[in-house]
Amino acid sequence: MTAVPILGSLFLGASFTGAPDSPWFTATFACYLFSFLCFAFYAGMKRLALARAATWLLALGGAFHSVAIGVRWAASGHMPFANMYEYANVMAWMSVVSFLVILWRYKRPILGVYVSPLVVALIVIASLLPNDVSTQLVPALQSYWLPIHVVLAALGEGAFLVATAVSIMYLIIARRRARAAAASHGAIAGGISLETLDEVNYEALSIGYPLFTVGALFAGAIWAYEAWGSFWSWDPKEVGALVIWLFYTLFLHARFNRGWRGKKAAWMSVVGFVMILLSFFGNIFLGGNHAYG
Repeated sequence: MTAVPILGSLFLGASFTGAPDSPWFTATFACYLFSFLCFAFYAGMKRLALARAATWLLALGGAFHSVAIGVRWAASGHMPFANMYEYANVMAWMSVVSFLVILWRYKRPILGVYVSPLVVALIVIASLLPNDVSTQLVPALQSYWLPIHVVLAALGEGAFLVATAVSIMYLIIARRRARAAAASHGAIAGGISLETLDEVNYEALSIGYPLFTVGALFAGAIWAYEAWGSFWSWDPKEVGALVIWLFYTLFLHARFNRGWRGKKAAWMSVVGFVMILLSFFGNIFLGGNHAYG
């Protein structure tokens, strides 16, 4: 047994080390974890070298993550979106990609203090799920609409995760400012302002919402019709996706028409992602047409 599977066994559990993508997935986890630690030290020490190291580790982890997804694709012979482990994988990968784009745009590494731990948590959740490679899909999954449905939905939820992390940062900083009564034109740690955090929250939502709409609703309905002969079957996952979409639709409507920004928008992002997590775990425990692993 090589050092990488041993690391995977120590960090992510012994059952994790059997899949062909395990070494790459373990390397991904290690990079994301050390990136989070570097971001955390940067928050306390304010040394730019730590921020650069954290960013490079996150990018390297994203590269390893891409390879892991590719290896699993090659091993299974189909796009790796057939179970909850693979879905969580894609969601985590999209979270990293979205954050790196936002980091490149805003040049505010302090955001990584809040995004990176959520990415690590999502990777840990994925590692606890069954990760067996299925070379033969059940008939319901043998449709080209499946990857469209799953990929776009996971990409959208990955962007929602970034919005949630930024919103948590907004709420924490706003509370500290209120306590200290030290409002210096909205300036906070890392040279970023509450207004900028609100803008990043909206930008991440702007990425996630259309992806989730097309993937979870439209492509999902078409796939359901091909698989089960009906666009809608009151499946727990379908109901959850509809509720989530309605929530984010009302959220964006309130932002545009009622001026829900700042703290209200931050709380809405957090609540929205809690709903996503409830839908994710509900799919595992409640079963239904989407319970494939």
